[in-house]
Amino acid sequence: MNSAANRHGKPASAELEEHFDALISALGRNIRPAVARVLSWGEQLAVAYDHGGRLFVCGNGGSAAEAQHLTAELTGRFRAERRPLSAISLHAETSSLTAIVNDYGSDEMFARQLRAHGRPGDVLIALSTSGSSANVVAAAKTGHEIGLATWAMTGPSPNTLAALCDDAIPIEADAVSTVQEMHLVLVHALCTALEAALGTDS
Repeated sequence: MNSAANRHGKPASAELEEHFDALISALGRNIRPAVARVLSWGEQLAVAYDHGGRLFVCGNGGSAAEAQHLTAELTGRFRAERRPLSAISLHAETSSLTAIVNDYGSDEMFARQLRAHGRPGDVLIALSTSGSSANVVAAAKTGHEIGLATWAMTGPSPNTLAALCDDAIPIEADAVSTVQEMHLVLVHALCTALEAALGTDS
């Protein structure tokens, strides 16, 4: 087992060590600076929920999975016992999604749903490892037009999505996989901050 190697001859153990080293480095560079922002997002999202607002999230591929992880934690339970919170993954409504892509193109797949469902006082969190995914950028633009608060989790800055949104947490890391893993850390951190802002009896 220890002799396993990739197609370039590098031992698998070395590949894993490099992966974990990159993750540890990214944690050290990115998480501490993000703490104040995550706490602020949690407080703002709690206010939005207290006033009847909802959370929308979107992303592609692995970012879609991270987005749906967040909505699952909020409609279900993260740590505290509390009321279920309205959180909608825009990629998860497959019939609407495929109809929109078929009729209007992939750039509209999230934005058109926001036009249907979004209201002033709602929040959009957009996830993109590149920060340049056209459909995610279009969703953020539409969120602005409707009057949503728009936040982004992205890869390295500068990038289009981070510049467009009201607030953003860019992750400085070389590998897409590392950025995605950092986004999951931020998802759980946001859940922690939100539940603290709501109070455990909310």
